[in-house]
Amino acid sequence: MNSKAIILFDGVCNLCNTSVQFIIKHDQRAYFKFASLQSDFGVALAGEHHLPDDVDSILLVEEGKVYTESSAVVRIARNLDGVWKLAAAAWIIPRPVRNTLYRYVAKNRYRWFGRQNECMLPSPALKERFL
Repeated sequence: MNSKAIILFDGVCNLCNTSVQFIIKHDQRAYFKFASLQSDFGVALAGEHHLPDDVDSILLVEEGKVYTESSAVVRIARNLDGVWKLAAAAWIIPRPVRNTLYRYVAKNRYRWFGRQNECMLPSPALKERFL
């Protein structure tokens, strides 16, 4: 794999889709590529990395390693443009604390942010960023 990283996300989750749009906006180098967990590519990649079937939120596959929960979020932040890199400072918070907060938001994301019936379709201009 090249130096690009792949973000797998829940394609029907409004919070996840908004997060993907945010990442795209703050990733001018186009470091990240994207695939929904529900897509054929996402299912195949999850299988290739032996991810549990119940993983349903943002994951990062970077240099052959899979990062989940808050570790994925922090690693994504460190590659964003501008001040958003500072969010990577969350590394100093112990992982169990970060992951507890992450799981709380993930568990409630449909109730708080809603969900779509179908996965988002990228615009023609962004299509090359989606796998």
